Amino acid sequence: MLRLSEVKLPLEHVESDLEAAVLSHLAQIGVKADGLVGYTVFRRAHDARKRSDIKLTYIIDIEVKDEERARQRMAGKPQWSIAPDMQYRFVARAPEGGTPRPVVVGMGPCGLLAGLLLAQMGFRPIILERGKEVRERTKDTFGLWRQGVLNPESNVQFGEGGAGTFSDGKLYSQIKDPKHYGRKVLEEFVKAGAPDDILYKARPHIGTFRLVSMVEKMRAEILELGGEIRFSTRVDDLDIDGGKLRGVKLSTGDYLPCEHLVLAVGHSARDTFEMLHARGVFMEAKPFSLGFRIEHPQGLINRSRFGKFAGNKLLGAADYKVVHHCSNGRAVYSFCMCPGGTVVAAASEPGRVVTNGMSQYKRAERNANAGIVVGISPEDYPGGPLAGIAFQRHWEERAFVLGGSDYRAPGQLVGDFIARRPSTSLGTVEPSYKPGVTPTDLSTALPDYVIEAIREALPEIDKKLHGFAMHDAVLTGVETRTSSPLRIRRKDDDYQSVNVEGLYPAGEGAGYAGGIYSAAIDGIEVAEAVALAITGGRRG
Repeated sequence: MLRLSEVKLPLEHVESDLEAAVLSHLAQIGVKADGLVGYTVFRRAHDARKRSDIKLTYIIDIEVKDEERARQRMAGKPQWSIAPDMQYRFVARAPEGGTPRPVVVGMGPCGLLAGLLLAQMGFRPIILERGKEVRERTKDTFGLWRQGVLNPESNVQFGEGGAGTFSDGKLYSQIKDPKHYGRKVLEEFVKAGAPDDILYKARPHIGTFRLVSMVEKMRAEILELGGEIRFSTRVDDLDIDGGKLRGVKLSTGDYLPCEHLVLAVGHSARDTFEMLHARGVFMEAKPFSLGFRIEHPQGLINRSRFGKFAGNKLLGAADYKVVHHCSNGRAVYSFCMCPGGTVVAAASEPGRVVTNGMSQYKRAERNANAGIVVGISPEDYPGGPLAGIAFQRHWEERAFVLGGSDYRAPGQLVGDFIARRPSTSLGTVEPSYKPGVTPTDLSTALPDYVIEAIREALPEIDKKLHGFAMHDAVLTGVETRTSSPLRIRRKDDDYQSVNVEGLYPAGEGAGYAGGIYSAAIDGIEVAEAVALAITGGRRG
């Protein structure tokens, strides 16, 4: 297959325009119309750098009759290349007669893909998930949002599907993916019910409701292939002997022998991190970010980004990505932007308030929201690998008090925040966070250097994204779970813990991913490492 990049067409065009563009480019390398066998769109994006002239850009994979001759004429033409082979091939197969069953801890995107891949290779994994299956978990999550009742073991962070289930369902990342594992992730999601367009959209997303049914279908495949899933089962301790994992002790009171364990617990499994640290598993503090959620009318963002094309169906609800480097040396940036979405209560521990963002597939809600956060480093919270957790907890407890100590979140109008005065009421932007928002003064909700950085950044960002600093936009606190505050170190070659043989730290909680897509890819990589370890490195 040949690959043609950077094909630009007007926003309003028809299929015949795309075909005409393909034939025109083929003519430049000596391929006539009758030499075209067929083509598929590999990627479609939009270029909105000129709001008055937004275009769609395509990457197209093309099959021609005489490919060798076409390749020779592609030399010196940067738009043309050879389409890579992205077909996934299993690295091993479980031998007949059985093997020690690998264990996967956590059923978020990382654990789910690791478990699925191990099952597809015949290793019959046992998956342990501290939370409930996704439908029951959804009921518990709504219990916090609607009644202010938190279940510490079943919420936005814990349960089948992981934190990504209650998110925008973004399926893109800036990570390098030379082996095209991301394609395997997308194809598995489509097989489970995701829309086909995630295979070619430049910034695909799924949305919460679709993710729920997809997770159920992937669970069913794991079970059909001989896997086992235990819900409401937390790993409370590791049995380590001579630097080697022998088994795990569970919250049910059971002991499970285990020689290969994928640890994919997510970034909020704080009690698990504390247990691992007590057992001597090597970990270290790492940077993360703190901030607020910011909400604007989605229509304002659409007009600011797309101008006269705002509302175009092909463009959909506009997103944004902003950054400002502050005079105090801090960087303020947007995080997990959710067009047409809602701000959600994401606490997993009693007496603490945490926010996150979520969208459905249609992104049709009235507001746009994003984290507006400030990068911090271990130097800001000295004290060892667990110091970041204590730091997060402190500000989450502060937000709980500022909100009224009933899981309402503290909020402030952007205009009041910039002017350094408390908000006593809300304006035209109705905040979407449930159980509700308490107007207050956010100046004590986060460290002074974070507050000052955001205050400086908002008007500066407004210069590029008009309306960003509008008076009635709402800041809701606090956003603390941008990523794991620690990294569980693993070896580069076999993905095992640097000091515990048989333990495979994986995904966002271990510090090796950020979001659904990268976490799922990491799950595949770690599952392959486990399969090769079990089979002695034999590739099947």
